[in-house]
Amino acid sequence: MSTMISRAKRILAPIKHLAAATTVLLGLGSIAASLYAAEARIVDDQRIINAAQQEPGNWLSYGQTYKEQRFSQLTQINKDNVSTLNLAWSKQIGDYNMRMQGTPLVVDGVMYVTNGWSVIYALDATNGEEIWIYDPEVDRSYARLSCCGPAHNRGVAVYDGKVFVGTFDGRLIAVDANTGEEVWDVDTFIPEGLGRFNITGAPRAAAGKVFIGQGSSESGHRRGYVTAYDADTGGVAWRFFLVPGDPSKPFEHPEMEMAAQTWGGEWWKYGGGGTAWNSLVYDEEFNSLYIGVGNGAPWPREIRSPGGGDDLFLSSIISVDVASGRMNWYYQTTPGDNWDYSSAMDMTIGEIEFGGEMRKVLLQAPKNGFFYVLDRNDGELLRALPYTDGIDWAERIDMETGRPVENPDVVYEVKPQWIMPANGGAHNWEPQSWDNDLGLMYFYYHDIANFYSLDEGFVETGEYEIRERGLSPGWGEGEYRRRLIAEAGPQPDSQAYIGAFDPVTGSYKWRQPLETEINGGVVATKGELLFHPEGNGDFTARDTNTGEVLWQYKVPGTFRSTSVMTYSVNDTQYVATLMNGNRAIDLGGTVLAFKLNGEASLPMPEIAEATVPELPTTEFTGEQISSGDTLYHSQCASCHGGIGIANEVAIVAPNLRLMTLQTHAEMENIVIGGSRAQQGMPDFEEAITRNQLETIRAFLVTQARQLQQFQQSR
Repeated sequence: MSTMISRAKRILAPIKHLAAATTVLLGLGSIAASLYAAEARIVDDQRIINAAQQEPGNWLSYGQTYKEQRFSQLTQINKDNVSTLNLAWSKQIGDYNMRMQGTPLVVDGVMYVTNGWSVIYALDATNGEEIWIYDPEVDRSYARLSCCGPAHNRGVAVYDGKVFVGTFDGRLIAVDANTGEEVWDVDTFIPEGLGRFNITGAPRAAAGKVFIGQGSSESGHRRGYVTAYDADTGGVAWRFFLVPGDPSKPFEHPEMEMAAQTWGGEWWKYGGGGTAWNSLVYDEEFNSLYIGVGNGAPWPREIRSPGGGDDLFLSSIISVDVASGRMNWYYQTTPGDNWDYSSAMDMTIGEIEFGGEMRKVLLQAPKNGFFYVLDRNDGELLRALPYTDGIDWAERIDMETGRPVENPDVVYEVKPQWIMPANGGAHNWEPQSWDNDLGLMYFYYHDIANFYSLDEGFVETGEYEIRERGLSPGWGEGEYRRRLIAEAGPQPDSQAYIGAFDPVTGSYKWRQPLETEINGGVVATKGELLFHPEGNGDFTARDTNTGEVLWQYKVPGTFRSTSVMTYSVNDTQYVATLMNGNRAIDLGGTVLAFKLNGEASLPMPEIAEATVPELPTTEFTGEQISSGDTLYHSQCASCHGGIGIANEVAIVAPNLRLMTLQTHAEMENIVIGGSRAQQGMPDFEEAITRNQLETIRAFLVTQARQLQQFQQSR
């Protein structure tokens, strides 16, 4: 049974003092006043089911409705007048040290949105005015467990008069939708020999339950599961494990006994991975929950599951009966996942005609580069066609067996090499948009290669030690990785695209190249517009028929891995997205809402290049620098970014080459003592010794000197 957590509440401070924040009602505007004069209408299953057609002005669920098609029927903003679109309002809700990934929900004129630390904001959707704020007071030291940097959250669920949020430190919380007062707070962690984890995905709510998974596959011992909680009480309704545990102990449910037969070695000592960190989709027609399952951990199956088979249910789509928590069917997109080809990407459900018969289908473009169409009734594979030309690991999907035909020349365990797609996938979690009438899926993808190899220690000794701090992917790091890359040659060119994809034929109606590799998700509308926030800071509207750019708005932040939605209040249509902040100008994460002839504006300050400050004069040995290189990339790079190593993750933590002399002097207290834990920098007391920290500092100082010389030479 989960532990109920009670937390003290404090009065909300301004946004710059988020650490002291909690719940409070703020200055009531017209929307807020009416909201509290008469309780808002309850969001229930039927409202969400009918929302796309009956109330398209609302955005009631993460994917708009349970079908998660993210296709809007609103037409006030259309391709004929989009040139007059402009900012209606903006609201800063975070700092620059966050990844702004949430999808705002709008219910009867109120926007519910989260920042990276899982703080919920209820805003007047017409002007951004605060109604209430709830701060779950996340333990920010959990940044040490995050795969992709500190502080990110994909949003909330609104249901039965409550707002539900999964927190970065692993809790699920219910808050009163009208007042922001906490209703219940549940710890989703079960300590059965597993490590703590983050939650970054948005919960889903349906059939009287709230569903949530977790992330952090590669941080310590992780074994994925999804839990269904009673929406009223927070009590556990059922829990479905996604990979098997120690086979010497009883299996939690029959599916785990079956799955254990497909694993090898002593996988349970690593946890196995398989976390459901993003996509959960409810299907009211079958009363099913579709679970998108994540990658294996460590990534190489030779380490994780030697002699194993498919390693179920890694990188799979599972249908679970919502009433009983028992599995209906599963389909595995990447058997024995060896590359971090997660299937936790967004899923969409709809209808497609096959052979003169309308089939109820599930659609997904997971990381591995193939687009899958499954029958929702029984999981039958109907189509599996490549959506990108950049697939090295497999030649095709065999439609008779439903399995990939792996490329025999792409075996990084034998020959370390560049492989496409990268571990970030050809398509990651960024939302897609499905036009069910036209049978087209709009989404962006990127051709990026990653260099794959086995861990150096494992190659030399056959042993692998998983880390409890930082990431343990099981591949090469530091100087070892550099040497292998030098032998293999340069990284292949990369390119991102956006397009309108036909999953039946495997062809694009249109496809356009993008300027940056990492971009945001999309939403298409009946107004023949496709809205797309791009990584370079351009918020773009395209013609859904051709992909032609019809409108753009430049922001001083970025839109890497952000989301977008559209809504209407008082007969005015808005388009909203979240902007990542910009450290160089001290700009925080911000909600942006646009409407026709909007009159608001964002300041566009000049971005100054960060120069290297005065550096320590300490001399270091080559051995210290080399050791520090390896330690930095194993313990620090997941947040602070790779130095001299390709890294496609959007980094938000500070560039450590730019540390001041004072920070260098305080480094031990920061890294080992944890003096900045509540700023998101956890302590590494158990993971790094003082001597090891000095080698990391040696590496950073050396790299800073090289950067300083480069800046001075220009």
